[in-house]
Amino acid sequence: MRKTSIPLETIIELRQRLERWPKRSPQRRTLIKDTAELYGVSPETVYRNLRHHTLPHSVRRTDYGQTRVMPKQDLLRYCEIIAALKVRTSNNQGRHLSTVQAIRLLEEHGINTDNGHFQAPPELLKKTTVNRYLKQWGYDKEKLSRQPPAVRFEAEYSNQCWHFDLSSSDLKRLKNSVELEPGRGKPLLMLYSVVDDRSGVSYQEYHEVYGEDTGAALKFLFNAMSAKTTESFPFQGIPSMLYMDNGPIGRSQVFQKVMNYLGIEVRTHVPKGKDGRRVTARAKGKVERPFRTVKEMHETLYHLHEPETITEANTRLMHFLLYYNKQSHRRESHSRIEDWIKNLTPDGIRQMCSWDRFCTFAREPEKRKVGLDARISIEGVAYEVEPDLAGEKVILWWGLFDSELYVEHQEHRYGPYAPIGKPIPIHSYRSFKKTNTQKRADRIEHIAAQLSLPASAIGKVELPV
Repeated sequence: MRKTSIPLETIIELRQRLERWPKRSPQRRTLIKDTAELYGVSPETVYRNLRHHTLPHSVRRTDYGQTRVMPKQDLLRYCEIIAALKVRTSNNQGRHLSTVQAIRLLEEHGINTDNGHFQAPPELLKKTTVNRYLKQWGYDKEKLSRQPPAVRFEAEYSNQCWHFDLSSSDLKRLKNSVELEPGRGKPLLMLYSVVDDRSGVSYQEYHEVYGEDTGAALKFLFNAMSAKTTESFPFQGIPSMLYMDNGPIGRSQVFQKVMNYLGIEVRTHVPKGKDGRRVTARAKGKVERPFRTVKEMHETLYHLHEPETITEANTRLMHFLLYYNKQSHRRESHSRIEDWIKNLTPDGIRQMCSWDRFCTFAREPEKRKVGLDARISIEGVAYEVEPDLAGEKVILWWGLFDSELYVEHQEHRYGPYAPIGKPIPIHSYRSFKKTNTQKRADRIEHIAAQLSLPASAIGKVELPV
């Protein structure tokens, strides 16, 4: 006999009609009886359909999300091994072993782990199943490479923390730039920048350098800390801390020494790969954002009128910085420069010293004995000092910004002394011819880079192409 069913629309309409009557009304029973006679079923069947209609029904299987090909712990272990293979075989371009190849290695050869050798039975693991559970259990590439949450910080006072960084200008080089060092071509046009952590006030300068130059960085920081000639830009003072990357400037001993003399704490970013999956780019956002603003709003105008000299470029950049620092603070209702003025420390501004005094900070003392001819040779350059110092042990003061030599003897300073012959200008260095020892070391390093072991010596697994 064919099973008779009541349509869902009829059940919904019947329920709406029953709700019009009280629960003990005889009209409700009459409606149930009429519906049963209409579809040829018993009143109990109508009541049963009404009860089932009120119950919620799952749109998925009862075993949704549960493994059916093997126990959950076994599949979880296989997924962990496959995810570890993907991480181990990843390179800087983001390429890694595919799921299919990882399954094939597990089935044909197995993987040695700390808990022993694991090998999957053939035809047990499927790519679709493994990929689904890798994503469901959080073993996919996106979740495994996700960075930890960022912690935002802000200084309490102005000049409490400065961010320092440099970036190459989109202009690359000036038309009228000259070669500073023979054979190295025209220098690059670099943007040096400091940003106050509390207010967001930025000060920037252009410098023509070959890479990250410590001397140019110290010159820029001196200008940033000194009082400006522009009255509408009062930004100045020695900061308490300088936050920068761990590049050649941050590792320079001269730079560290000068900052120590000024009482500035130098704190560098953690290099990439030294703090798990955390990268350093997000730690430099406060100094990188002004770079982007300058390049998008200011340097794009160089297509219309390109600066010819470094002085012209810095003058035009200063005009833009005046406009930039008058813009709104990131969370306050006033401008950046107003926030810097309002949040100075109770002790006020730590004034910067003079340039001559600043140059002495970059000088390294060295004990030497003056020759009988009253001459001293430094890196192949001869200097002639006072005749009274001939044969005496003196202290040489040679600075990063000096092209002349200072000599100290018995707490008395002599100098400056120019080299005998053509002086060495600042930022100029000699390139010496390689010695036989250096050539021999280069040859051994070249041979070492070409060495390799045969497959039999390392147990290499030959994979089919």
